[in-house]
Amino acid sequence: MVKRISSGSPFEARIGYSRAVVDADMVYVSGTTGYDYARMTMPDDVADQTRNALATIDKALQEAGSSLKDVLRVRYYITDMNDYDAIVEVLGEAFAEIRPAATMIVCGLTTPEMKVEIEVTARIGAGTS
Repeated sequence: MVKRISSGSPFEARIGYSRAVVDADMVYVSGTTGYDYARMTMPDDVADQTRNALATIDKALQEAGSSLKDVLRVRYYITDMNDYDAIVEVLGEAFAEIRPAATMIVCGLTTPEMKVEIEVTARIGAGTS
């Protein structure tokens, strides 16, 4: 049975997507930007955006019965290579021990204030095996 998880973001209803979808033991987390959904603000600092995105992802994974430790695949979308070092420092804090398969793409995002977007795939329990 498929379970759909919402973060409460107004974008999910407007665009028509779930923050995460759980199918059996797999968790697919949509591309997540650095919004602070409690305040509906986007920090200017790319490191803060990265931390916010990871916190939103972690919350969705927790709701799915998973965690960042279960992440198998991650895709990073960044808008400016000049932000690379700041982003990577935060990512290392989260994923240095987990070491999922990863791709980083430099691209445009949907609004100018967005500097990073992160998408993950996890398998519930993968971090314990």
